[in-house]
Amino acid sequence: MKVNGGRRRVLAAVPAVLGAPWIARYAYAQSADLGAYQNAKVNWRQAEGETITVAVIPAGYFGALEAITPEFETLTGVKVRYDKVPPGQIRQKAILDLTAKSGTYATHAADPMYYDLYVSNKWIEPIEKYMGDSKLTDAAWYKADDIIPAWRGANSVGGKLYGVPFDGESTLQVYRKDLYDAKSLKPAETFDEVMRNAKAVHDPDNRVWGAGVRGFKGAGQNMYIYPSIFRAFGGEWFSGKQLRVNSREGVAALEWYVELLSKYAPPAVRNWNWPDLADAFSQGTLGLYIDANTSASVLNNAERSKVLGKIGYARWPKGPSGKRVSSIWNWGFPINAALSEKAKRATWLFIAWSTSAETQARTSWKAKGPVKRLGLNRLSQWQSKEFGELAGGLGANFLRASIDSMQSDLDVDWRPKMPQWPAVGETMATAIQAALVGQQKPKEALDEAQTRIAQILKG
Repeated sequence: MKVNGGRRRVLAAVPAVLGAPWIARYAYAQSADLGAYQNAKVNWRQAEGETITVAVIPAGYFGALEAITPEFETLTGVKVRYDKVPPGQIRQKAILDLTAKSGTYATHAADPMYYDLYVSNKWIEPIEKYMGDSKLTDAAWYKADDIIPAWRGANSVGGKLYGVPFDGESTLQVYRKDLYDAKSLKPAETFDEVMRNAKAVHDPDNRVWGAGVRGFKGAGQNMYIYPSIFRAFGGEWFSGKQLRVNSREGVAALEWYVELLSKYAPPAVRNWNWPDLADAFSQGTLGLYIDANTSASVLNNAERSKVLGKIGYARWPKGPSGKRVSSIWNWGFPINAALSEKAKRATWLFIAWSTSAETQARTSWKAKGPVKRLGLNRLSQWQSKEFGELAGGLGANFLRASIDSMQSDLDVDWRPKMPQWPAVGETMATAIQAALVGQQKPKEALDEAQTRIAQILKG
């Protein structure tokens, strides 16, 4: 990024004196190098004068985007407001807005599992309408096919794309390399080896537990982990057209999940989400956890982590089916169908800008600050020299494991894609928690879930 350093320093000091933050925002925008975007053969100012509101969760990767949004505003003449909504609330707030057709949110950070619901109600627009319009998108510049194919698949319904991935992840084994090396262990290749490794390093008397995964109840919590296990056990969500969750493979998958947490995890893990796991691992109390590869940036925070230089990464192990199955998570941006045509164009320009290769780079290795965004949407950038230099210090095998996982282990059928997912996912999460805390046996919990889901699907 080309910046006139002297002029920026002078202007940046003014808000502290005058109490006018907009001056710093204006200075940043004026100093931005927009040439990379102006190379696109589109009229970036065709929606000039519009203001759009974007709902995101309060996460560092969206903070990185917000920090450079003045560049977009200068480029397009479109103003952007961000509404930061906690992860547990953003889905509900988005649905309320879409149902009311108020158009409050031009776009929002969308859960891949909600697109079927959105599309069945015609709440959002097919992205091809905008991506295929040469007045809005320079296909040669934007390179849509470069975006990770499985993430695009997760955000598609009936073969049509409805939300463009901005940030995402795959799921890896994250392990204490020093503990494994001390016992001559290798990262697990199978689910049985996960158990054996966990047992080998399990030492709760010295505050080291063998393993941990998300146990907290929720469609994005324990139902973030269980689908990978279910699919690796050979589970299929549908028997014909009927959703079936209590199959033999489903029960075996839940039994494995319960055994791992019951034998080798801290007791509180049943109420942990990923920040709790990352914090426990950073403090040296977990030998292994399986979660998002992007948590590597948190684990390598020099101000908090006690395991710097002791971290290793590996792909999800193979399940009994012989398959490795990673999560297929991404936050994507759809277009609200309730907007005016001009606002839809403004929204697409924002989406195209934010998901472009240049913005992905500017919010990652080109960004300022000690913590760099990792969840880039383009595999070519994961394979780039610049990103490789950023990722090289995150721990043993991080880059190779991440790339292999995204190329080979992402599963579009990781969870059952259906309009009724919000209710189905919550029902499944409740059943899994009942098994994890010992209230029900795995088969009993899934049988009960099957009965409730059948009622949901009857409508």
